[in-house]
Amino acid sequence: MKSKRLKALILPGVLLIVLEVWAQSVQIHSDALAAPSAIVIALFGAFADGSILTATRDTLVSAFAGLALGGALGLAFGIALGLIKQLDRLMEVTIESLRPIPSIALLPIALIALGFGYRMEIVIVAFACLWPILILSRAAVRSIEPRLIEVSRALRLSPRDRVRKIVIPAALPRIFLAFRLAAGIALIVAVTVEIAINPLGLGAGIMIAQQALRPDLMLAYLLWIGIIGYALNIGLLAAQRHLFGPAAMVGDAR
Repeated sequence: MKSKRLKALILPGVLLIVLEVWAQSVQIHSDALAAPSAIVIALFGAFADGSILTATRDTLVSAFAGLALGGALGLAFGIALGLIKQLDRLMEVTIESLRPIPSIALLPIALIALGFGYRMEIVIVAFACLWPILILSRAAVRSIEPRLIEVSRALRLSPRDRVRKIVIPAALPRIFLAFRLAAGIALIVAVTVEIAINPLGLGAGIMIAQQALRPDLMLAYLLWIGIIGYALNIGLLAAQRHLFGPAAMVGDAR
């Protein structure tokens, strides 16, 4: 596994060396580009003054709070729709009408209702995370072996115990996959909201660097967001492998 990851680093490493050599040879003076070495220096500078750490905290607070809120709602609705077909048919038009709405399109409404700050960003992130978790949880519940449901009925389990003891354990690997996908969406949407309108977090840091004509710092923020996203995915993959074993990773896109 380690050798595969090292091999995967060869191409970006070579590209960075080529870009550095090119940047030093032409002595670039641009408002949009910077040499890789200048980007790394700017990144260390942002760490030294603490600005990037504060921005990271703000972004992750909004992303994880939105993921928790949207995930809880998506999971509850997904399980209910997967178990109750009549409710699923009743909600089909509503869900399919709301799901295609881009979360960013809600920014004007959220801004008027909630103003700038964490609450507005958390609501937008929650709306974006709600749908993948709802859709995948509903599909996961529907794919449960029917005999397990029959056993729960034979045991006369209450609806609450049926969900707690049968449905969630059987569907948990696919539900976790839904949360993994939604975690990436949460980070993307949080940064997008900050770039578009909210003066918080890493997205706002990118805009401030752009307005200060600091391409090195702007690209340093982008590099840091990529590192956070990569680390988040690695952590969730490790958790998925630990919780559900190698069988749960078969056919998984990494």
